[in-house]
Amino acid sequence: MNNRKNTARRELQQQRLDAGFVSSHYPEVASIVINMMYDQRGTKSLSRIVNFFPGSYAFFKVACLNNDCVDGGFDLTQVITSMIRNHNKASNGNLSCESAEHSTIAYEIAIQYA
Repeated sequence: MNNRKNTARRELQQQRLDAGFVSSHYPEVASIVINMMYDQRGTKSLSRIVNFFPGSYAFFKVACLNNDCVDGGFDLTQVITSMIRNHNKASNGNLSCESAEHSTIAYEIAIQYA
């Protein structure tokens, strides 16, 4: 199992590198803030905040916090790119973990433009 997690971790790091920087793809964006309420079956809810700035990787997939989840996570790429394309400043919604429905998030995204 450890080898599988290490391989997944390396692949995730490569995906971040391949994504490039927010400033390269979205020069008009000053910051992106994702505020999430993470829910996992059998545990209490956990609040998470993820910030992106011009020097951050333009990789908008947030890892699942379930220790047994290797290939899952919450991909907010389509939501964020649509918001930027339409110059929206706020959005919210819900997502389930891509690996299984063991975890969900309720998210609010705020984008500030330069």
